[in-house]
Amino acid sequence: MEPVPDWGTIPRMLRDQAARHPGATVLADGADRTSLAELLEAATRVARGLMALGVGPGDRVALWGVNDPSWVVHAFGVWCAGAVLVPLSSRAKGLEAAAMIRRTAARVLITGEGAGRTAPADLLPPGTGLLADLLPPGTGLLHVVVPASTPPGPGRLTASELLERGEQVAPDAAEERALAVRPEDLCEIMSTSGTTGTPKGVMLDHAQVLRGYWDWAEIVTLGEDDRYPVIAPFSHGFGLNAGLLACVLRRATMMPIRAFTPDGLMELISSGRISVLAGPPTLFHRLLDELDRRACDVSSLRVAICGAAAVPPSLITRLVEQVGMERVINAYGLMEGTVVSMTRAGDPVGVVAATTGRAVPGIEVRVVDDEGKDVAPGERGEILQRGYGVMRGYWDEPDRTAEVVDRDGWLHTGDVGVLDAAGNLAIVDRKKDLYIVNGFNVSPAEVESLLLRQGSLAQAAVVGVPDTVSGESGCAYVVPRPGAEVDVEALLAWAGENMSNYKVPRRVVVVEALPANANGKIDKAALRARATRDALDGEKRLS
Repeated sequence: MEPVPDWGTIPRMLRDQAARHPGATVLADGADRTSLAELLEAATRVARGLMALGVGPGDRVALWGVNDPSWVVHAFGVWCAGAVLVPLSSRAKGLEAAAMIRRTAARVLITGEGAGRTAPADLLPPGTGLLADLLPPGTGLLHVVVPASTPPGPGRLTASELLERGEQVAPDAAEERALAVRPEDLCEIMSTSGTTGTPKGVMLDHAQVLRGYWDWAEIVTLGEDDRYPVIAPFSHGFGLNAGLLACVLRRATMMPIRAFTPDGLMELISSGRISVLAGPPTLFHRLLDELDRRACDVSSLRVAICGAAAVPPSLITRLVEQVGMERVINAYGLMEGTVVSMTRAGDPVGVVAATTGRAVPGIEVRVVDDEGKDVAPGERGEILQRGYGVMRGYWDEPDRTAEVVDRDGWLHTGDVGVLDAAGNLAIVDRKKDLYIVNGFNVSPAEVESLLLRQGSLAQAAVVGVPDTVSGESGCAYVVPRPGAEVDVEALLAWAGENMSNYKVPRRVVVVEALPANANGKIDKAALRARATRDALDGEKRLS
């Protein structure tokens, strides 16, 4: 494999790429195009604005909005200012956004259109609005930057006003700041679901992110002739690093997708001449379903990338034969470990369908039993990972870091897998009490904690169950507070207003008491079995 160039940091990478290939298009949004030179110029203006607001090296800046060109420019602006990017999901509501802002002590919040699925004018300047009620004094948030369409207000600046402030900072000072960033400096703090009910902040540095996604792009064969719609949110590691960053690393054209629809995707593939498409298997099933219903030109597609999921062999065969894909790639990664394993060119259909391939260069993988001993090929065990891709730790939580990264540097992923004799890794289960909705990890403990804030519940237990549409969905078993009644529809409506849509349980079941195991803890296994059984019974009644 071609080694990553000696950039060391994202700001140096952007400068080198813009110097060597100034006219290369790396961002397309409708008819609008942005070249590398234009991206560097816009990012530098944002960096100067942040410096004028007092953002210093290592300060955290939160970014909240949908995938759009503004997100891209502001992200590179944060990095060029020597700051640490804290992405917030556009699906996040006030409670969730406030938790991450408070946890990382972010100095500036930059909001975009669609943040929190609310009108930008409702987003909170410091001292007023929703987040002011959720963020106690001393949190550290100094400024909120809002879209230009937002009415002015105390404590907030529009995006254009941020750039005006930046005129106070000399270009040479901004260049000096960008070049002072070191490879070992943090570039991101990514939110990840935790089993304790509180999301954790995963710390990643410039060097490991550059290497991980340079190698990822090399295996994918992502190049400057590719057009790549980034469907995964920029707030997610896959959308940010394997989308936004990978495109600039390889001078491919990224096309940010604000909201995914099957019809919109088919039109984009046809008119936009899309060549690389990444997402869960359900995305490619939808594509094939659309092709069965109507004629559409998808001849430009050449690479499909799935993620850590079993892929039916028939799906791979149809993508190759019906669509004309050159490659179908399966891969495994996690926020705490960046890229772990990928299938390679020439792998047979059975390997791509059943495994996530072999460890990427620089990464070691083991599968161990409960005593930490390696299991034989073909046997199940917990997946351990070691190498450059392992996170620097959880932000401000050394004890929780030590629980997952041992003294020898092995990351205990909490995923259960099987290694075959050739080193191909299959993901078969999770030790963590998490489930996945449309590709998003959901922590039952976090959803339970949020539900209990509604006011009518004494207890809540959430489990993930199979779902034909989203892969898995949440089922909540709830116990009312003494003297209270639970209005299920009202509870679900409250959940929709206060948590990301993928976290909202699909079903709520009111019970008098939750089952307990021999240790007195809630018996999640019994609830999961009941929820799965009830879901199957419901399908039978409908059939």
